[in-house]
Amino acid sequence: MIPYTGRREDQRLVTGHGQYTSDFNLPGQLHACFLRSDYAHARIVSIDTTAAKAAPGVRLILTGADFATGQFKTMIPMAQFPGRGGFKIRVPERLPLAHKKVNFGGEAVALVLADTAEQARDATELINVDYEDLPAIIGFDRALAPDAPAVHENVPGNITFDWDYGDEAKTNELFARADHVVKAVMESPRVAPTPMEPRAVVTSYDKGADLYTVRCEHQGLPAIRGAIAQIMGLDQAKLRMEFVDVGGAFGARTSPYLEYIALIHASKLADRPVKWVSTRSEDFLNDGHGRAIRLDGELALDKTGRFLAIRTKWLADTGAYHSQAGTLTNSGNGKTMAAGPYIVEAFYGHHLQVITNTAPTDAFRGAGRPEAAFVVERLVDEAALLLKMDPLELRRKNAIPKEAMPYTSVTGTVFDSADFRGMIDATERESNWKTFPARRAEAAKRGKLLGIGCGVFIEPSGGGGVPKDEAAVEFGKDGRIVLHIVAGASGQSHETIFPQMVGQWLGIDPGKIDLRAGDPDGPTLIGGPSIGSRTAMSAGSSFKAASDEIIRKGLDLAANDLEAPAADIEFINGKYVVKGTDRSIQLTDIIERHRGAGKHPLDTVGVSGAQRAFPSGAHVCEIEVDPDTGVCEIVSYTAVDDIGRAINPVMAIGQVHGGVVKSVGQVFGEQVVYDEETGQMLSGSFMDYTMPRAGCIREFRIADHSIPSPNNALGAKGAGEAGTTGALPTCMSAVLDALRSAGVKQFDMPATPGRVWQALQAARA
Repeated sequence: MIPYTGRREDQRLVTGHGQYTSDFNLPGQLHACFLRSDYAHARIVSIDTTAAKAAPGVRLILTGADFATGQFKTMIPMAQFPGRGGFKIRVPERLPLAHKKVNFGGEAVALVLADTAEQARDATELINVDYEDLPAIIGFDRALAPDAPAVHENVPGNITFDWDYGDEAKTNELFARADHVVKAVMESPRVAPTPMEPRAVVTSYDKGADLYTVRCEHQGLPAIRGAIAQIMGLDQAKLRMEFVDVGGAFGARTSPYLEYIALIHASKLADRPVKWVSTRSEDFLNDGHGRAIRLDGELALDKTGRFLAIRTKWLADTGAYHSQAGTLTNSGNGKTMAAGPYIVEAFYGHHLQVITNTAPTDAFRGAGRPEAAFVVERLVDEAALLLKMDPLELRRKNAIPKEAMPYTSVTGTVFDSADFRGMIDATERESNWKTFPARRAEAAKRGKLLGIGCGVFIEPSGGGGVPKDEAAVEFGKDGRIVLHIVAGASGQSHETIFPQMVGQWLGIDPGKIDLRAGDPDGPTLIGGPSIGSRTAMSAGSSFKAASDEIIRKGLDLAANDLEAPAADIEFINGKYVVKGTDRSIQLTDIIERHRGAGKHPLDTVGVSGAQRAFPSGAHVCEIEVDPDTGVCEIVSYTAVDDIGRAINPVMAIGQVHGGVVKSVGQVFGEQVVYDEETGQMLSGSFMDYTMPRAGCIREFRIADHSIPSPNNALGAKGAGEAGTTGALPTCMSAVLDALRSAGVKQFDMPATPGRVWQALQAARA
C-alpha cells in the first residue's frame, strides 16, 4: 500500500501546462475540415467540389472516391468468434469517407485542406452534394420489423451478429418446473462519452523515410497503431505515434476514427503536415457512443426463494458500422458475468447486434458490464417484491459463498475471489438500511418520495486481447530512472502510481523516477491499452517482475563491491547487506557506479502474462423525489467494494467515485436522442445533453471489503469500472422503489425531472 502524497501530473495538468494534441503545431501545416452528411440515410448521387477548389487557401479536397482504390480496408471488429448456429459476424464495408451512400447523420463525406482552419471550413460550405433520401432506420423496432429495408446489402434483416451461450434446454426445463418466474424488460439508453478534450490529429509524412508521424489522443500505442496500419495496409513500422496528454477517454479513445485515416493519407498527398481539431458538435455526432441496449430477462425460483435459472436477451444497437470493440463487449461481458454473484443451476443468454442509421457504438466505461449487472439485479428486485422479502436478504440467500471461491460459473467463468455475503452485511450496516422506513415516513411528511435500492455485482477486469504485458526500467545517463509502458493515461494517475511502486520496491526516491507511456523512441514493448481496469494490475505486475530482476542483477554487482559471496547478501530497504555484518551498499550507489556511455547493466524489461481478476461490490443508493417537479436527488450512496489489494487507497476511492458518477449521469439524465423519422440527432450539444455535476450526490460512503486476487503478483483487481457497473442497477433500483410507492409500475431511465413527473401523473390518472 502506497501512502497518498498527491498526484504528480496535477501540477502540469491543472496549471494549464498539459500537452494535448491541439497544443501542437508543425511548420507549414495545413488545416482540415470535414463536410458531414446532413442526412441519416441517403445515396450520394454526385459531389461537386469545383467552387470549393477555387476558394481562397484551399490546397486539397478528398471525397470517398479517392479512398475506393482497394488500398483501404474496413476495420476488423474484435468479435470474430462464431455466433448462434455458427453465425458469422456480418461486417459492412466502411471507407474513411462515405462513398456512394451515407448511413448516419454526421458521417464524413469530404475533407478540405486549406491554409487556415477558417478557409477550410468556408470551403466545405461550397461543396454541393446531391443526395437521394432513403428511409432512416432508427431503433430496434424499426430495424427488426419484417418489412424493414436493410441498411447494408450484406446485413439482411439488419442483424449483424447473433450469439448465444449457456444451456438453453436445461434452462427451459428449470423454468418449466419453477414455483415462481419473474420477468422484466429494461432500456439502457445510448450515451455520448463527452471527454473534456475533443478529438484532434496532427499528422505529417516523411517521403524519404516513407514514415507517417501522428499525434492524436489514444489509450495505448499498439492498439491504435495496429488498427491504423490494418486499415491503411501498412507495416506498423511505417507509423510513428507520438503520445500526448489525453483529456478523458472512457473507451472512446482506444481505436482510431476513420477521419484519422483520411487525415493521415491527406498529409501524404499534400506533402504537408495536417492539423484537425474536432468541434464539440462533431464529437457528439461521431464519438463512439455507449450502451444503446434493450434487456429482456427472466428469473426462475423455487418456493423458498432459491434461484434456479436465468434467461436474458440483449438487443444491442451497433449503429451504422462496426467499431473495433463494440460487438465484443456487448456480447462477451454478458457471458462472462452471466448470473453475476449468484448460484443458479442454468443460464441462457441470447444477443442480437442490430444495424441502424446512427453513429457506431463502442466500448464505453464498463462496456457491457453495467447492463449484465442491471438485468440480473432488476430480476432479483422483482423477485423480492413477489416474495415480499427484503432485497438484501434475498441476495444474501443466493450469493456464492466465500468458501466456494475460486468459483466456476454456469457459463464457464472462473471468479478468483469474493465475499459477497460479507459485502452485503457491510453495506447494510454502512447505509443504515434497516432504519430506512423511518426516513421514508419522515420524507412523506415533507411531501417527498424516498426510495432505496441495492445492487450486488462481480465484473471482469484485465485481459485486453494481448498475450502479455511488458514494462521497461531504464537507468538514464542524466541520473533519472525512466519507466516505459504502452498504456496511456487519461486520468488514472499513472505518472504518480508507477514511480511510487517501483521506488518502493527498489528503495529509491520516486521523485527520481519518471514514466513515459508509448514513447516512440523508447524500447519496443508488447502490451494492452488502458481499458478494462487492467493497467495497474497488468503493467504493475510487469514492473514488479522488472524490479525483482533488477534486485537480482544488482546482487551480483553488490557481491563484487562488497567482496562477499552473493549467497551471503540480502536486499533490505534499498540496500544490499552482508548478513550478520554492518557492511552494505545502496542500490543507488551501484546504479551510479555503472552509468556510462552504453546500456546500463540494470536496464530490464519485466513481463507478466495476460492478467485477469474480478472486482465485486455491494452498493446501496437512497434518493428523494419531489413529486411536484419530478426532481430526483441522491441523498446518499454507499459502496462497499472488493478491488483486491489497493495500491493507493485514496486514488482507488477516486476511481470508485468517478465510476459511480458515470452511471449516475446515465440514470438521471444522459441520453443521445435521434428523431425517429429523419434520423437527426436531437441532443447534439450541452444545451440538450445532460451531464452529471459535482453536487449530484449529497453523501458518499465508501468502504473496502477486499480480498487480494490470487491471479497476479500485486493481488490487485482493478477499480476503474466497478463503480459504473454497480451504480447502474443500484440507482435504478432506488428510482423504481421511490416511484412504486406512488403507484408507478414501469419506468426506464433516464430519470429526468420531466419523465419522472409524467410517470407520476400517469400513475395518478
